[in-house]
Amino acid sequence: MTTASTPATTRPSPTAPTTTPAGRILALGRAEATLLLRNRSALFIAVALPLLMIGALRGVLDQQAEKLAGLDLDAALVNGVVGFVLMFVVYYNLTSAYVARRNELVLKRLRTGEAGDLEILAGTAVPAVVLGLLMCALVAVGGAVMLHLPGPANPLLIVAGLALALVLLIALAALSSTFTKTVESAGITTLPLMLVTQFGSGLLVPLEAMSDRVADLCRLLPATPAFELIRLGWFGTDGSGPATGFAGTWAEAAPHLAVGILWTAVAVWATLRVFRWEPRR
Repeated sequence: MTTASTPATTRPSPTAPTTTPAGRILALGRAEATLLLRNRSALFIAVALPLLMIGALRGVLDQQAEKLAGLDLDAALVNGVVGFVLMFVVYYNLTSAYVARRNELVLKRLRTGEAGDLEILAGTAVPAVVLGLLMCALVAVGGAVMLHLPGPANPLLIVAGLALALVLLIALAALSSTFTKTVESAGITTLPLMLVTQFGSGLLVPLEAMSDRVADLCRLLPATPAFELIRLGWFGTDGSGPATGFAGTWAEAAPHLAVGILWTAVAVWATLRVFRWEPRR
């Protein structure tokens, strides 16, 4: 009597990954989005506060326009609002998120799974990035309809500026979280960069309202190149000269791209070197 043999079941190797990097990042992003929606104070800061700043920003720029003849008020307003959205929604909100997940030991536990370090940081940032892009799109549509702004002079430069801004601010948020002990203290540790960016990167005070020497120094600040690329891609000028054509915007954008990529690389390198995955004891 013969017994039919059952074919052996092939089992995956214990060390073989069962998910893809994109899948892991999206899964982490969904979990983080759920936590963000439950945190009303964080959601208010991320959504309502940047929009409330529009009125104050308009008043400041109106005063600047009275002192500086030829200031493109609409361009400065759109650039300032986009900058405020990215700084509050991505930088500040994400710094708080990294601190909260670290103190709850979530980041430490995630490192024991399949996700790598960059995947964990990127997954945590997904809701802030998506929300920031949606609000920037809302500002763009609202500006086009209400202010009758022209179409983008070079859409690729807008994409490049947004990409640089997002990667830089994610890295800076992770870096700031290293020096932030609690979520409540995030408002203090993020304040220096927030103030420097607001006053030095053309958000509250347009660079063309500054002296040439001061404006040149401000163009070397971390976030300035990304915001200048967005403005250049939309209006064909960064405020330092007349609007140029599609080819001219690339030549004008080259210094901003170089400085922005350099700052982004330094921020990512510093984050990977000093980022803390668990609270200090």
